Amino acid sequence: MFGTFVNALAVVFGALTGITFKKKVPERIVNSLPEVIGLFTLYLGISMALKSQRTLALLFSLILGEATGTFLRLQNRLEMLGGRFTSGDSKFIDGLMTAFLTFCVGPMTIIGSIRDGMGDPSIILAKSIMDGVVSIALAASLGVGVLFSAVPLLLMQGSLALLGSIAGQALPEIVVNEITATGGVLMIGIGVNLIGLKRIRVGDGLPALLYASVLPLIIPF
Repeated sequence: MFGTFVNALAVVFGALTGITFKKKVPERIVNSLPEVIGLFTLYLGISMALKSQRTLALLFSLILGEATGTFLRLQNRLEMLGGRFTSGDSKFIDGLMTAFLTFCVGPMTIIGSIRDGMGDPSIILAKSIMDGVVSIALAASLGVGVLFSAVPLLLMQGSLALLGSIAGQALPEIVVNEITATGGVLMIGIGVNLIGLKRIRVGDGLPALLYASVLPLIIPF
């Protein structure tokens, strides 16, 4: 799990750099960044969502994930966490969710984390460099929430690394694709939030990522 710890530290240092950088940039420039990040997030989410090869599995993953998240009140819990650090500023949630979905969803994360657990951290170490750079821009735009995304990143990638150390092989390609696509749909929701079209409770949809790791193996469409 060496690579996973390096990845989390890269996000922390990158976010701290971005937060520091933000204080030295004119406010009007900083205020314009969320819309740019939002548009890029929409682009990234759409490109990821199009990787789905199991449309019904994707749909049921999202429905069951939303139902589970709503039942567990995940969005409310995230907002309560954000309120402790930002006096209720919704940008904390946007920053945490945007960073988490950017850093933790995709083939590189899944395969790299599993390989990390098998003793080969090379993929995750390469990803760490990219995440560290991206976290600078995200933190400068979205604030301290990006910094705290290192916690779910560590938990998710650490779990996958543990899976890799136990199973000794990567997940099926179809599972990787559907997790990526599900994360892409959630990122579209984040993008909508960032550009101010509508407030979507993306946090409640996070369990969809878990369902997406199982349903594609059950639902062949």
